[in-house]
Amino acid sequence: MESPEQYKAVSIGDYLAAELESEIKHEYLGGVLYAMSGARNRHNRIVMNIYGLLWSRLRGRACQPYNSDTKIRIRLPNHVRFYYPDASVICRSNPLDDSFQDEPVVIVEVLSKRTRRLDEGEKKDAYLTISSLMVYLLVEQDSQAVQAFRRTDQGFARELYADGVIGLPEIDCELPLADLYHGIE
Repeated sequence: MESPEQYKAVSIGDYLAAELESEIKHEYLGGVLYAMSGARNRHNRIVMNIYGLLWSRLRGRACQPYNSDTKIRIRLPNHVRFYYPDASVICRSNPLDDSFQDEPVVIVEVLSKRTRRLDEGEKKDAYLTISSLMVYLLVEQDSQAVQAFRRTDQGFARELYADGVIGLPEIDCELPLADLYHGIE
């Protein structure tokens, strides 16, 4: 009987260097790389609407939006992860030469059938360990609905939005749902 092939973890330094040259984005979980696939136009339209709203509302302020090309580093007790959220807001930025951010205040993921389990499970659990994170938004793609996980004194509380405005007092901003879904039937 053959012995199983030994797994060799990729170092954080090697990952970050390779990711700058790679044509495919990879998420990093404790030394293991996971290639990311593309998204449908509906997903990309919602993401661009969100980023555009954040950019226009935060322009000239200390807190700035970042798009899905910016990784978020998460330092868990036994390993490090890097995820590419669909959008994020950073108020205390890493140096401009870094390819990732450490202190997001808001993270946004647009859900799809393929990513829902990760976004609502593994990623949510990891993101909610970030001490700077105040709000994690999960935006539905096929219906006008958003789940917000907002930091409170008792931990994160879940809020649901199906219409109206998502208030983000943490960054002095509001996101009208009609604008998030602009151009989506």
